Amino acid sequence: MNEVRAIEKAQMKKEVDEFNVGDTVKVHFKIIEGRTERVQMYEGLVIAIKNAGVGRTFIVRKTSYGVGVERIFPLHSPRVVKVEVTRPGKVRRAKLYYIRTKVGKSARIKERLVKKQTASAKTTPHN
Repeated sequence: MNEVRAIEKAQMKKEVDEFNVGDTVKVHFKIIEGRTERVQMYEGLVIAIKNAGVGRTFIVRKTSYGVGVERIFPLHSPRVVKVEVTRPGKVRRAKLYYIRTKVGKSARIKERLVKKQTASAKTTPHN
């Protein structure tokens, strides 16, 4: 069993971008067409994150020309170049499958406000 874990550890990415369910992200995905490679962006809402380890996947949903489109991305795939968080979301659920039934303004997620630390708070340790 340790051999399997060693192989999985070798295939995992060293630096994984931090994002959560409810965040609006831009996924930079490498597309291979014949001999050429290009990076295409897919921007949408993360509605689910599944599994752990090498098999970890996340589902991104966007609305394209009035039609909801979902795509599943493997997190540790070499084709996923990077995941960029454009808007952090404030949610209280682990899976946002209910967004599929919502239309218009009701399909939006509230934005999570991130507190910025002041320069003095960063340098002085709390006792």
